Amino acid sequence: MDEVEVVVAHSERATLRVGDVFLKVDADRARIDAEVEAMSLAPVPTPKVLWRRPPVLAIAALPGTTLGRLGGPSTGSSAAWTAAGAAVRKLHDAPLPPRPGRAGRSTAALAAELDDECGSLVTNGLLPADLVTRNRRIAEAALRPWTPAFTHGDLQIAHVFVDGDEVTGIIDWSEAGRGDALYDLATFTLGHEEHLDDVLAGYGTDVDLDVIHAWWSLRSLLAVRWLVEHGFDPFAPGCEVDVLRSRM
Repeated sequence: MDEVEVVVAHSERATLRVGDVFLKVDADRARIDAEVEAMSLAPVPTPKVLWRRPPVLAIAALPGTTLGRLGGPSTGSSAAWTAAGAAVRKLHDAPLPPRPGRAGRSTAALAAELDDECGSLVTNGLLPADLVTRNRRIAEAALRPWTPAFTHGDLQIAHVFVDGDEVTGIIDWSEAGRGDALYDLATFTLGHEEHLDDVLAGYGTDVDLDVIHAWWSLRSLLAVRWLVEHGFDPFAPGCEVDVLRSRM
């Protein structure tokens, strides 16, 4: 009998693996709806949906391995990162999906959330004030007008599978929708700045690096408290707090 592996679990959702099947349990049916819709529209390889019985979505495992994870070494070659950049560009060039995604929040809403979060990080003693202030200043560059693209919304490297130098699939589409393309690129390279040039070589267009750096700071500032409250460790080597420190 296949063992049940807990891939990720917190109060909002959980993902289990049983053999070659992943079971995603999500109390928010809208996220499951968004994920299935996005996978059906995305012009890049995605997992096959086996069945769907809310609150559970069953999908098939993808061939290959992930490019790595935040806080760990990359397991992919430079060519694999370049191939991933090309896949992301193909996604961003696709027709827009019908709904906004995680990367599509308004600049006003982001600025308000960022102000609240920065205040909370300092008030509650999670991060020193100088670290927060410096990264808050850098994050300003992300708060600008942008042209909507088809975005994944949670494009962590652990969500991109490769076999050799070929992208075999991208998982976890529940945050997908219309949004800022540079949010995806920043999320993908967060904590792996050494592969940014590889990704951009595959992406194939001029990208404002100041905005990428801004999204690294902004995304990390917004994530620290949530991660702590949900049992994750943003202070682990190479993770969000180290990303913030690297901007000092």
